[in-house]
Amino acid sequence: MIYLKLFCIFFKIGAFTLGGGYAMIPIIENEIVTKKKWISPEDFVDLLAIAQSLPGVLAVNISIFVGYKLKGLRGSIVTTFGVIIPSFTIILAIALFFHNFKDNPIVERIFKGIRPAVVALIAAPVFSLAKSTHINRYTAWIPIVCALLIWLLGFSPIWIIIGAGLGGYLWGRYKGKFIKAKTDIKNKNDTKDKNDD
Repeated sequence: MIYLKLFCIFFKIGAFTLGGGYAMIPIIENEIVTKKKWISPEDFVDLLAIAQSLPGVLAVNISIFVGYKLKGLRGSIVTTFGVIIPSFTIILAIALFFHNFKDNPIVERIFKGIRPAVVALIAAPVFSLAKSTHINRYTAWIPIVCALLIWLLGFSPIWIIIGAGLGGYLWGRYKGKFIKAKTDIKNKNDTKDKNDD
């Protein structure tokens, strides 16, 4: 029964999301995190970070991770088919009949109307992800600098991901040593105070 639910949810996501993987993020989050509560918001952000870091289609990567987290290998296969089948079917139909309506003014107007909505669908997850990752006034510079490096200077996102991963690792080590040193100093002071009494 859970497999059918997983398939239906990801089929719906694949069928009714325009704009690609990034536009699917709020819909997947709403279905999996908010409605079903199968995954915590923190786990969803982690899965999203991993899915974006890997090669391949974002929606497929997310569906594989969510399916695997919930029901193992079978779950990942079911969710992957669920998200792929609608897109495959629609693209196949468009490819078969595209030459018949590609110059149709009504179709052109429809696509002109869809484009701004797709931009909004891609932009909306930025705010929910910022909230989920606990970005605050001290850390807001990191995504801003990364975006500017990619947009203005043409840095490869691969280098940004590698740099961010390395920076996170080094910050974690530094923070761990700092906390350990602070704890050691506090313990020494506590011991000294006890000895003085």
